[in-house]
Amino acid sequence: MKHRDRVLLALDHQIPDRCPMQISFTPEFADRLRADMNLKDDRPQNPHGGGNTYELERALDEDMLLTSVGWANSYYQADKPYVDEWGVGWGIQEYETPFGSGWYTEIIHHPLANDAGVAAYSAPDPTRPELYDDARRMIREFRDEYWIVGATVTTIFEAAWALRGYEQMLMDFVLNPDLVDTILDFPYRYHLTAAKKLVELGVDMIWTGDDVGAQHKMLISPNTWRRFLKPRMANFIAELKAINPQVKVAYHSDGHILPIIPELIEIGVDVLNPIQPASMNPADVKKAYGDKLCFWGTIDEQYTLPRGTSEDVRAEVLERLASVDHDGGLIIGPTHHVQLDTPLANFWALVNTVVETPYRSLR
Repeated sequence: MKHRDRVLLALDHQIPDRCPMQISFTPEFADRLRADMNLKDDRPQNPHGGGNTYELERALDEDMLLTSVGWANSYYQADKPYVDEWGVGWGIQEYETPFGSGWYTEIIHHPLANDAGVAAYSAPDPTRPELYDDARRMIREFRDEYWIVGATVTTIFEAAWALRGYEQMLMDFVLNPDLVDTILDFPYRYHLTAAKKLVELGVDMIWTGDDVGAQHKMLISPNTWRRFLKPRMANFIAELKAINPQVKVAYHSDGHILPIIPELIEIGVDVLNPIQPASMNPADVKKAYGDKLCFWGTIDEQYTLPRGTSEDVRAEVLERLASVDHDGGLIIGPTHHVQLDTPLANFWALVNTVVETPYRSLR
């Protein structure tokens, strides 16, 4: 079965030969994995695709390929401090694992921290043709075989608080809502333009959304989400589906977002990502909303993959297949990029269990 046909069946709540799978990696883990698989492509591995040959994803028998346009691409630009094209400043935080050292980027400068800078601010231009070179190449070379996802994540809230500052934006929601509206519109308009272009080019799905959930509650109240983010996201989805009614929309948020799931369905979300198990029970979410939503993710990246045993990983994969994917509707994968601290035995337990478990063995 073609990879794209496998995803199509799953998203139609039908039963393909096996569950579709998608996995992305931090650059450091990708290097480790590439060496383990004796693959030769040494181009940088952006977690959302972009600029590599997708050799790892294809070699692993994944079913979706991702191409990203937007502020989230700023996460992985360098191994030393830098300022991205939005004016956000980034520092470098090194870390150590049993499998080597790596680094994360952390925001250290917010260009709109002062009110005076907001009126004069101009976001980058999302119409630049070169932003879509990777998407064009991916669609040309791989769309016949793979399900192609255009990523415009960190769509509104995350990019906005990067510009303004997280604590300041939380205060602004209450004290200065008009200013919040102005700042939110910078990333909203950029990512809407990018997503529409990706749909016009022919991607099968747009991956959008913002982290609005913490471990056990929302980062902002549901009412704040309804006031500032829901109307923008509703229009975002409507404009995409006006271009292509068949395009699927996936919404990302880490953490606990149970209070807003019914409203995500209301505004047209087709797929919810990543269903973080420490925050929301995947089986419960499936039981409550599986007739209206599909799911992407569900495999624990906080404990099971990095700290469990390979048998723990295998057991969790089989449990998700039985409880969330028994009638289709799941694209299985980790709930975040696979990190450098993940044992390769655990990673291979994930991949091999998915690939080697046909639906007939679950029924």
